[in-house]
Amino acid sequence: MGAWSKDQGVDGSMITFLADTRCEFTKAMNLVLDHPGPMSVLGTPRCKRFALYAVDGVIKVLNVSEGPDDPAGDTDPSASCVEAMLKLI
Repeated sequence: MGAWSKDQGVDGSMITFLADTRCEFTKAMNLVLDHPGPMSVLGTPRCKRFALYAVDGVIKVLNVSEGPDDPAGDTDPSASCVEAMLKLI
């Protein structure tokens, strides 16, 4: 996660990158990407594309980029992009 943070230019900022290697958070939030299309490429369930804003451990905004014909949010990831989040916080 540290390398990704550095690559994105946010290392040392207020943004925190977290890993969910056992999918515990992903499952608890009902964010498991297990659609047959992406699964045929990825192999194992992954986390859906999302952005979350929390204050003192309380989720204030949760945006998921997905659609009926786009379960991975690849075609339109805008809901989980920074611009969409900044409008809501």
